[in-house]
Amino acid sequence: MGRHWYIPDMSFQVFGIPVSRGVAIGRAVLIASSRVDVAHYFVDPDGLDLEVERLRHARDVVVQELEQLQHDLPADAPTELDALLDVHLMLLRDEALTGATKQWIFERHYNAEWALSAQLEVLARQFDEMEDEYLRERKTDLEQVVERVLRVLGRDPTSPLATHNGVTPRDFAGEDPLLLVAADIAPADMIQFKRSVFQGFVTDIGGKTSHTAIVARSMDIPAVVGAREASRLIRQDDWVIVDGDAGTVIVNPSPIILEEYRFRQRQSELERARLSRLRHTPAVTLDGQKVELLANIELPADALNAVAAGAVGVGLFRSEFLFMNRDGDLPDEEEQFEAYRAAVEAMNGLPVTIRTVDVGADKPLDRLTAAELRHEHVLNPALGLRAIRWCLAEPSMFRKQLRAIYRASAFGKVRLLIPMVAQLSEARQIEDILRKVREQLDEAGRPYGKVEIGAMIEGPAAALILSGLLRSFDFVSIVTNDLILYTLAIDRAAEAVAHLYDPWHPAVLQLIAQTIAQTNAAGKGVGVCGEMAGDPAFTDLLLAIGLRNFSMHPSQIAAIKQRILRADTRFLSAKLNLVLESEDPQKTALQSFSRSALRAVSGH
Repeated sequence: MGRHWYIPDMSFQVFGIPVSRGVAIGRAVLIASSRVDVAHYFVDPDGLDLEVERLRHARDVVVQELEQLQHDLPADAPTELDALLDVHLMLLRDEALTGATKQWIFERHYNAEWALSAQLEVLARQFDEMEDEYLRERKTDLEQVVERVLRVLGRDPTSPLATHNGVTPRDFAGEDPLLLVAADIAPADMIQFKRSVFQGFVTDIGGKTSHTAIVARSMDIPAVVGAREASRLIRQDDWVIVDGDAGTVIVNPSPIILEEYRFRQRQSELERARLSRLRHTPAVTLDGQKVELLANIELPADALNAVAAGAVGVGLFRSEFLFMNRDGDLPDEEEQFEAYRAAVEAMNGLPVTIRTVDVGADKPLDRLTAAELRHEHVLNPALGLRAIRWCLAEPSMFRKQLRAIYRASAFGKVRLLIPMVAQLSEARQIEDILRKVREQLDEAGRPYGKVEIGAMIEGPAAALILSGLLRSFDFVSIVTNDLILYTLAIDRAAEAVAHLYDPWHPAVLQLIAQTIAQTNAAGKGVGVCGEMAGDPAFTDLLLAIGLRNFSMHPSQIAAIKQRILRADTRFLSAKLNLVLESEDPQKTALQSFSRSALRAVSGH
């Protein structure tokens, strides 16, 4: 993966890993890589002058720091050091850096940090192309200067992170669609970009189950990851085609190639329109099995999209997105209550399953910066203080969230979902905390409804102690992404082992089948809210296993419903053992379930 080759007319192709289907065509918007974490967001037109002032202030602070360093140099300091500081000061005052950065702010509405990073990328390429070795080496000085300014910006308390909500590239970029190109995209940035109008993603690193890939699929936009040097080869405003089916990125395509892909885009849009007509059709198999198709959401406003897509409820409300991008300032009980109530009311009586905050691993909070957590984050965040472990370690925060969720249950049907439960002792702790929360609400006279409590099955440990967990919980929800990760011991973001991440692995399928069968036998609810629920390739298998509750991004509901309407669970169940006992379950499922489907449709 990551290969590229040039075409004589200045167009070229980059090859990566296809992670979200479809075709996207648009102009490239680059996020430059940096050793300093940089926030990326679009600024409201009224805030552009403030961004320029933030940039000027940060530059002046760095100038003062360097001038002070120069002033404090001892008399016997090497003259080269004084000269180096002169070079850095010269770069800071150079209009090629600061003046052009202002252009990014005014023309693209980038925040100051993003604008500065974008201009660094432009200048770094110019340095790379210089013939003089000494001048080429000055790129390092430029990078050091920019990183100093970025660090000052990062400390800026006037950063208007809360004022850009709702601003999108469409507000200022004209009619050209936009594609995002980056070395990688941090989860926090992905949250912001969900609100914008990027038509596709291209990243240098990542695999099929990297965070970027998962979010791209949930947004139902084409994406290619693992394209290695794409962010270096592609320039700002290049016309780019992202082929999410083949994993190909075509840069500056010829008119003939462009028209061919535009035709493919139109065909895809027609198919989406045809599927959208199913949104009000009940999800019932050919043999009369009713299936619940629910939505995964991240923000209260997403509930409206869930209803529009035909979801019969919310199977997963990821509450951690209320906690992120806040500079360590956690939401209080009232803010959370209002957000949960908004989602519950938007669903108009349909159930809403709210997951308690699941931070850690690839979703760290700004406040988790103690030395021991930084060390843990570097070593293996997926095995550290995350999800329910973090909540139990922060009981005050946890109780605030639980009170807010219970209070929202007075306005509609609410279910509570606990992530990463792996110990029976955790289940008992959760029961105690919930009892105390209800007592607090009773004493305060706060109304609340009946709330079912569920556990997420994310690792083999939870699946193997399921009988014990079912004594404490009303339902379970299988997170297939993490179940695969922990069962196979695969880091889904690591390119070197990404090919070993296999949803069809027999061990994974056995754990899913056992969990569903055991929970059904106990008369309790079971659902799947991971990637497999929204992947049509697994629909027949999950139906055969006995799953009747699927939760996915709203954009995936129509395609899954189409598969369900064409399925006969009697025929699928008859072939289940062949698949589960096979050395190649994927091949066996394709052969067996396809024949079963043909028989079901033909009536033979």
